[in-house]
Amino acid sequence: MEIRKALVNDYESIVFIDSQVIGSRKRENKIHNSIKENRCIVCEINKSIGGFLIFHKFFFGHLFIDLIIVSPRMRRLGIARNLMEYIEKIGEKKVFSSTNQSNSLMQNVFYTLGYIESGTIENLDEGDPEIVFVKVIH
Repeated sequence: MEIRKALVNDYESIVFIDSQVIGSRKRENKIHNSIKENRCIVCEINKSIGGFLIFHKFFFGHLFIDLIIVSPRMRRLGIARNLMEYIEKIGEKKVFSSTNQSNSLMQNVFYTLGYIESGTIENLDEGDPEIVFVKVIH
C-alpha cells in the first residue's frame, strides 16, 4: 500500500472510483482541480488506485479533509485510515473534516483515529446534519 500525491495520469481512475460511489461524474472538475493544485492524494495497491483524499486550507486557514472516497471493492483494508494518517503528517497543528450524521462508518474512522466532534452544521443535506470533526496534532 503506497500513499502518494495524485498525478494527472490518475485522474480517470479517481473519477471512476468517485462515480462508483456517488453514481455520477459530477465532481470531475473538482477532482481535476485538486490534482492540478496538489491537494489530492491516492492510495495505490498493486498498481491500482484504491481510494483518494482531497484537502484544502480554506476552512478558517486550517487544513480540511474535504473528501475521502474508497473503492467499493477495496473497503475494509485501512485505505481511509492510511490516507488520513498521511495527511496528518504534513505539519499542521489541527486537521478538520466532516461527515453526515447518517454516516456511522466514517464517524467510526474519525473516532478510531482520535478525532473529536467540533460542532454540527444544519441544512446542508435535508434531515441529515453534518458533523464537524477535529484532530489536534501533537
